[in-house]
Amino acid sequence: QVQLVESGGDLVQPGGSLRLSCAVSGSSFSFYVMGWYRQTPGKERELVAYISRGSTIKYADFVKGRFTISRDNAKNTLYLQMNSLKPEDTAIYYCNAAMTYSSYWGQGTQVTVSS
Repeated sequence: QVQLVESGGDLVQPGGSLRLSCAVSGSSFSFYVMGWYRQTPGKERELVAYISRGSTIKYADFVKGRFTISRDNAKNTLYLQMNSLKPEDTAIYYCNAAMTYSSYWGQGTQVTVSS
């Protein structure tokens, strides 16, 4: 059973920065496509960024130039560096690990951007 545990969410002022982490159990981390998603009440979960096994990276347009996704295969950990945060970035951020026939989610971490 794969388990994902997110951390790093917090209350931050507009323009501030946070780094989210996602620790993944198991020995297959390097084989997963890893992604960050976010969700706000009443809205569908949306992709923020993903990084493939070969480190191909894709960002949603609304975070380009502000967020950076990375992975450390030796530590089984996914990261999301978030800079220049805006109030509209407020959401629960979820980590996802996906392979061809499987997909796993963490419990989420709350990010609140407010003055």
